[in-house]
Amino acid sequence: MSKSIAPDSLASDSLTPGSLTEWLHYLETLHPVGIDMGLERVADVAQRMGLLSRPIATQVITVAGTNGKGSTLAMMDSIARVHGMRVGTYTSPHLVRYNERVTISGNYADDQQLIAGFKRVEEARLQVPEISLTYFEAGTLCALWCLAQADLDLALLEVGLGGRLDAVNIIDADIGIVTTIAQDHANFLGTDIAQIGREKAGIFRAARPAVLGSQVLPSSVAAAAHAIEAPVYCLGDAFSHSADGGANACSEWNWKGMTCQGEVITLTDLPDPGLPIDNAATALQALILSGLVLNAEACRRALHEVQVPGRMQWIGQWCLDVGHNPHAADYVAKRLPMMPEGGRQWALIGMLNDKDADGVISALLPRITHWVCVTLEGERGRPAVELAERIVSLGGQVHHCSDSPEAGVRAIAEQLVPTDRVLVTGSFFTVAALLEMTLPQA
Repeated sequence: MSKSIAPDSLASDSLTPGSLTEWLHYLETLHPVGIDMGLERVADVAQRMGLLSRPIATQVITVAGTNGKGSTLAMMDSIARVHGMRVGTYTSPHLVRYNERVTISGNYADDQQLIAGFKRVEEARLQVPEISLTYFEAGTLCALWCLAQADLDLALLEVGLGGRLDAVNIIDADIGIVTTIAQDHANFLGTDIAQIGREKAGIFRAARPAVLGSQVLPSSVAAAAHAIEAPVYCLGDAFSHSADGGANACSEWNWKGMTCQGEVITLTDLPDPGLPIDNAATALQALILSGLVLNAEACRRALHEVQVPGRMQWIGQWCLDVGHNPHAADYVAKRLPMMPEGGRQWALIGMLNDKDADGVISALLPRITHWVCVTLEGERGRPAVELAERIVSLGGQVHHCSDSPEAGVRAIAEQLVPTDRVLVTGSFFTVAALLEMTLPQA
């Protein structure tokens, strides 16, 4: 592989920093494959950067899981900041701007912070012997460096893929969370649910709390925690929630949790955050294990204000959700409101070719009257016509196929009436395209 040319910021004859866009393009050239599971290379560069010699924050919470990572992390961030903590987060992927991946005190990292981080990664990577990094690995190291500079009370880290071998896992978490386990990324994690659970449980550390955010996790998750003598706090056992009308259709709910000392704590009359209540309960449990003394009114305010772009995000008649596996699609289907009389429930769907399209379509099918399929470009893209064939074979009605998400919006706009609603789903790429548009309203 030929040696890549770094942005001008690393050229000895230049004093002009490269742009963030230039850095991101450059990082895509550093490694022969996009995903290369393993920690040795990224840990070696982290060691050179000094990231492993001291904690990056007073407390670190790492979140793994098939679904629910982003919403759990967002609620922890909101609650902790309302309590006066200085919080930094690392999440992936982003929707519109790369800067979304790193936040400090609720603000996205600016270009100069990220450029400084990438320069530090590159300087460390190029030391002898030179080490090759994937785009995600370099981005993770940059994010960790940015967080380490910020004098944080709490760092919240979201696993990108799996857990045990994800780049985030070079950091020893004080608390590990596994939200849900389902099949996704089968090319890398396989289809054995027990093994997937063990991989995600790889973020747990000996004698440090392991929070299990679902009552239907495979037994391998708890077993992995017990094997390293990590205290286990499981939803439905150590902590729980209750509400009239069920967890996914409530206006107020109550929470009961447990401190590290075994003290039972309760909070009542919490607002529905518009996100899974299992995840909200998990967020509260993790924070109380971190030592945070929860104030009921502060928690209510934080849950009322929390927002996660691309998760059941309503823009007029349009609902945007990045769900791309059957478990996520089932949640979306349950949360969609009933249609006004005479209305139609459209779905604009675009998916990558390594996702379980049949499972997603089947979960949504009972709630969708009209489908519009869109093509996603790129190596992992899936043609709209292939999605349409799957929908028809499962009994759905396809109204239109478009060669891009933007074209799909235009096709729906021609038919949209005030009583219609549109769900946009299937991929981060599909939702991201629409977030950069002005969506038509009837």
